[in-house]
Amino acid sequence: MSGGGPPRKRNFKIEMFKHRVELDPKYAERTWKVLEHAIHEIYNHNASGLSFEELYRSAYNMVLHKYGEKLYNGLESTMTWRLKEISKSIEAAQGGLFLEELNAKWMDHNKALQMIRDILMYMDRTYVPTSHRTPVHELGLNLWRDHIIHYPMIHGRLLDTLLDLIHRERMGEVINRGLMRSITKMLMDLGPAVYQDDFEKPFLEVSASFYSGESQEFIECCDCGNYLKKAERRLNEEMERVSHYLDAGSEAKITSVVEKEMIANHMHRLVHMENSGLVNMLIDDKYEDLGRMYALFRRVPDGLSTIRDMMTSYLRETGKHLVTDPERLKDPVEFVQCLLNEKDKHDKIINVAFGNDKTFQNALNSSFEFFINLNNRSPEFISLYVDDKLRKGLKGATEEDVEGILDKVMMLFRYLQEKDVFEKYYKQHLAKRLLSGKTVSDDAERSMIVKLKTECGYQFTSKLEGMFTDMKTSQDTMQDFYAKKSEELGDGPTLDVHILTTGSWPTQPSPPCSLPPEILAVCEKFRGYYLGTHSGRRLTWQTNMGTADIKATFGKSQKHELNVSTYQMCVLMLFNTSDGLSYKDIEQATEIPSTDLKRCLQSLACVKGKNVLRKEPMSKDISEDDTFYFNDKFTSKLVKVKIRIMKSRRVLDHNSIVSEVTKQLQARFLPNPVIIKKRIESLIEREFLERDKADRKLYRYLA
Repeated sequence: MSGGGPPRKRNFKIEMFKHRVELDPKYAERTWKVLEHAIHEIYNHNASGLSFEELYRSAYNMVLHKYGEKLYNGLESTMTWRLKEISKSIEAAQGGLFLEELNAKWMDHNKALQMIRDILMYMDRTYVPTSHRTPVHELGLNLWRDHIIHYPMIHGRLLDTLLDLIHRERMGEVINRGLMRSITKMLMDLGPAVYQDDFEKPFLEVSASFYSGESQEFIECCDCGNYLKKAERRLNEEMERVSHYLDAGSEAKITSVVEKEMIANHMHRLVHMENSGLVNMLIDDKYEDLGRMYALFRRVPDGLSTIRDMMTSYLRETGKHLVTDPERLKDPVEFVQCLLNEKDKHDKIINVAFGNDKTFQNALNSSFEFFINLNNRSPEFISLYVDDKLRKGLKGATEEDVEGILDKVMMLFRYLQEKDVFEKYYKQHLAKRLLSGKTVSDDAERSMIVKLKTECGYQFTSKLEGMFTDMKTSQDTMQDFYAKKSEELGDGPTLDVHILTTGSWPTQPSPPCSLPPEILAVCEKFRGYYLGTHSGRRLTWQTNMGTADIKATFGKSQKHELNVSTYQMCVLMLFNTSDGLSYKDIEQATEIPSTDLKRCLQSLACVKGKNVLRKEPMSKDISEDDTFYFNDKFTSKLVKVKIRIMKSRRVLDHNSIVSEVTKQLQARFLPNPVIIKKRIESLIEREFLERDKADRKLYRYLA
């Protein structure tokens, strides 16, 4: 070698073996026989003596040496032969052992298939895809399907057995659900088409026939509530059946069958069922039955609309009867209370039984709007209901209770189509409450106006709010009047004037009556004061809207304080100087319009328990020939108690009460705080007030 550099690399070339290796001609047959024997041993449960490594190598070599087709065809033939033998064993099984044998052989076949697939893994990976053959595991399933499940002597028997077991379970028998699950899972493993075509379709057909017959039987012998219970139970049973041993995809299909046969096909008959259908459930508040009907009917087309339409028809019919019943119309407060009771009743049904379904709530609202407006007096009656509550009906109620009642009234108000008619009556009734001081709570009055304002806007309530403004202005005016004129007025009658803005109040032109001299005198003093204070204004006395508190002595010592209208006061004060007066005498002395005078005299002389006058001749009607006398024998158990401040404020502490009483009376005299405290104690004793349990300095209005 010369030179000192690195040694030169040499390239080596490997040439293909030029001579073909000749295999033993009997190699393939001999190797296949080994594998065939192994397959039989696996099916015979003798796999423990086999060498899976050697078997794998044998199969590998067959495929490697191009004998894949022989191997595959041999496998198919061998498994086919084994399955035909297995089918004979399954066919021979008697009675209840049939499914057990089928399931046992299926489990054996699956285990064998797993082992065979492991041995032939190389064939599965190479020969099968290139030759477009079916993989080993899938081949095994297909052969089981063709030679076991579709074997004529097994196919029909399998279906009949499965359907019979399901029928027996429906009839109350206990079956082997685990075995059923294994068989139906086998059908699914063979492919969804096998499960559906060989089991599910006939299962659904038989089920439809079963439930068609059973539903017809039930509907002939059950009332609506019991029928629905049975339908619900059957539906739940089918869903449970699916969860235990059918494919999950069957649930929607079998429930659809039950829904159609037991609900959809009979829903009209069910809701109209005499003495137990939807109407009876609504009348009797059967929340559970109604909820069950709703839950079942919502599962079928037009189910909920069937309930809703029937409910709407019932509501409109009963509502129409309610609002047109002459007996109901005699008492407006009771009339509205019935409406509210009906609304509460059906609101609860919709909330509890119908899942607060908005479509049902809309149907309820639509029905109420329909029949409330059939009676053109509904706006007036609703206003009268509010009037009753704000005069006396809310005594002792908490603020929350008051708001609840007013909210319910507003609900009815929304149904009214003639809200302007309600406004007209509400204004009249509010005016009477404010002018007579007969409202239980100023807060409640203002809350109602806020609700009306929110619902209808400022224009709707502007005059109502103006009435409250006038009342406050009048109170300030009277305090100023007495502060400036108290000495001049002396011990004369106490006057409380409400100055009403024209246009805000529902006043009507009324000829002034002839007031008693002592009343007229103090009225003229106020007129002089007011016009002197407010130049450019005009005062018109609305005597038809006034009230008076007068003290009267009946007999020798029976004293009462009477709360009367201004007209009644004018009449009664005539009897201070006369024992008896004719109708003509009274009419001439008072100048009260004839219609108003007759109404006035009727209330004073003809109302039992309030007849401070007596008339001759005795009758219910007033005649121009009647003569009236002061009733010396009048007695009454009623004692008037005024609690003006607490009546309107509801809750006050002691210092606030003292301050408010002093403020209201300071124009006439300054009350002693000690006297005020004694009067508070007296009202507590008579249960008109109570001390707050948490804070003893707070007082609450009760009566």
